[in-house]
Amino acid sequence: EIPPGGVILAPGNSVLYETGDWRTFRPVWYPDRCIHCLFCWAFCPDAAILVRDGKVTGVDYRYCKGCGICARECPDKARALEMTREGT
Repeated sequence: EIPPGGVILAPGNSVLYETGDWRTFRPVWYPDRCIHCLFCWAFCPDAAILVRDGKVTGVDYRYCKGCGICARECPDKARALEMTREGT
């Protein structure tokens, strides 16, 4: 006999569930260094990089889980995103 699995009561998506409080590290965005290449936006698995009119405008910390992919993909010549420990 197989025990019953978990039950999901209502379907949803990440818009309904703010997951940013999971992180240990957060990206800090430096607008004066940003060259708006959008690599961070393209690689972010959580769509937490905010873009308006083709330019980065910040990070949506409500959904950013702190994986650091955005900072890793930021070109060396820019270094517009740096990871820092949450709460510092």
